[in-house]
Order: sequence, then structure tokens, then C-alpha cells
Amino acid sequence: MGSWAVGAILALLASLILAANVLVAIVLLFLIPKSSNKGLCFVLNLAIADTSVGFTVMSLAIDEISQPFYPSQKFCTLRMAFVIFSSAASILSLILVACDRHLAIRKPFHYVQLVTGQRIGMCLVGLWLVAATVGFLPVFVPVFQRFSDCGKCSFFHVFHPAYLLTMFFMGFFPALFLFLYLYCDMLKIASVHVQHIQEVEQAGLAGGCPPPRTASDMKAMRTVAALIGCFTLSWLPFCIASIVLMFCPKCFPYKIIENFLWLLGLGNSLLNPLLYSYWQRDVRLQLSQLAAGVKRRVLLHLGKGRCFPGRGPKPLPAVSCPQLQD
Repeated sequence: MGSWAVGAILALLASLILAANVLVAIVLLFLIPKSSNKGLCFVLNLAIADTSVGFTVMSLAIDEISQPFYPSQKFCTLRMAFVIFSSAASILSLILVACDRHLAIRKPFHYVQLVTGQRIGMCLVGLWLVAATVGFLPVFVPVFQRFSDCGKCSFFHVFHPAYLLTMFFMGFFPALFLFLYLYCDMLKIASVHVQHIQEVEQAGLAGGCPPPRTASDMKAMRTVAALIGCFTLSWLPFCIASIVLMFCPKCFPYKIIENFLWLLGLGNSLLNPLLYSYWQRDVRLQLSQLAAGVKRRVLLHLGKGRCFPGRGPKPLPAVSCPQLQD
């Protein structure tokens, strides 16, 4: 795949990531002050982290389109450090969202006392500090750098294999296992809930009242399964292929990793606003309200334009302007 094709794909992906996550961030900024759900702060942080991923991807797209491009070693190291930093912040934000929802299910009566504004702030500050440490470690530790004159900024041309192995085995895989454990445990809780409801229905203990519906519980189970599957399928192939490449450089072409598997991992930043935000009822309601407000203002502006087509001092008669209704 040529550099122009790769650059065009990266630019399109970056544009979609930025548009989706900026929209979610705006919706959450309007929703959080009116909502009692403090966990939305973690979802907002996830949208901000994925927005930073979109900016780094756009910068890489510009580099691909600008070929031939001959960056310096320091420039490439700093550029890829920003990529690692934003991706680490996105993954850690996913873990925080999972921990928050797991706590809300496991400790529903103590959730309000445990999740306070001060603790949320401390968690978010710690998250960005850890992400910055992981991402910019090669910048301050030259032993983790790899000097190459290939003329392209990429993971395998900039970072030493020791750094990548450390990042995968001490960072990504523990985060992946924790993520899977939290959501599998929530899936188990939801399945037990559905089983209890079905047992009550079969025993006929509902009396004269209509039997409780299990649609919401089944929907929650499907949503959790989708979250687990999307995150795993997005990042796991890239990590496994990268590890194989570091131990056996001739066994796996690195261009497949950079041009396909890495794009698959970046696609998770596009799926996050859909899976973690749009499927929530309060977020969808706030989004529809914002869309209705924008539409109403546009129609009102167009209506005024028809009533006052020119700059003359006299407007058209009122009968020629249709009455706009909200």
C-alpha cells in the first residue's frame, strides 16, 4: 500500500475519530451538570483521550502524504511518544470506566459514598500521569530508543524492542486481563439476575402482576459482550503480531502491522464513543435535544432571511412569512 493511500486512510480515520469524540464530549459537558451519574466524568475523559488519539493520527497522516519525508531521530521519537501517550490514556480510560461500572453493580448502595468528586479528580490526574510516563519514557531514557535511518516514523524504527516488550507485558496485557475480568464479572451478575427472574416467572410467583421483563438485562449482557469483543479484537492482534515480529523479524512483515493491524487498534477510538456513550439513554436524549436546538435555530435564521431578504428599512408583509413552530 502506497504512502498516499496510507495517508488518506489515516486522515479519514482521524477525521471520524475527532468528529465522533468531540461530539460526545460536547454532549457530556451539557449533561454532567444536570445528571447525578458521576461515572459520566470517566466517559468524558475517555472522549478527551480518544480525541488526542485523533490528533496524533492526523499528524501521522500528514507525514505519509508529505512523502518523501526525512524527519530527525528526535522528531520521530517525540512524535511516536505522543502516539503511545494518547493510546495509553485511551486504554486506561477504558479501565476506569469499567471499574466505575463494576463498582456501581457490586456496591450499588455505597456507590455514592465511594465515588466522590475528589476521588474522581485524583483518579483522572493519576491516569494522565501514568500515560505520560509510559509514553514519554523513551524520550528521557535513550536506552529505549532505536536509531534508524529509514526516513519514516514508526514503532519498530524508533523504539527499542525492550521498551515495546516492557510496554506490552507490563502495561497492555495486565490492563487487558483486568478489563476482561471486570466486564466478565458484570456479565455474570447480569446473567444471574436474568436467571432469577426466569425462575420466578416459571414458579408463577408474580401473582396478578405482569411478569417482569428481562429485555433490559439481556440488552445489558449483549452490550457488555460487545465491549469485550471490540476491545480485544481491536488491540490484541496488533500486540501479538508485534511480539512475534520482535522475536522473529523475518517471520512477519512489519508493513502489515503498521498498515492494517495498527489501524484496527486505532479503530477502537472510533468505536468507543458509540459503545460507551451513544447507547446510554440519557446521552442519546441530550444529543437529540442539542440537535433539535440547532435545527430550531437554523430554521429560525432561514425564516428571518425570507422575511427580510434585503437590507431595506421595510420588511415584507407578515402574511408572506410562514409561522415557524418549535
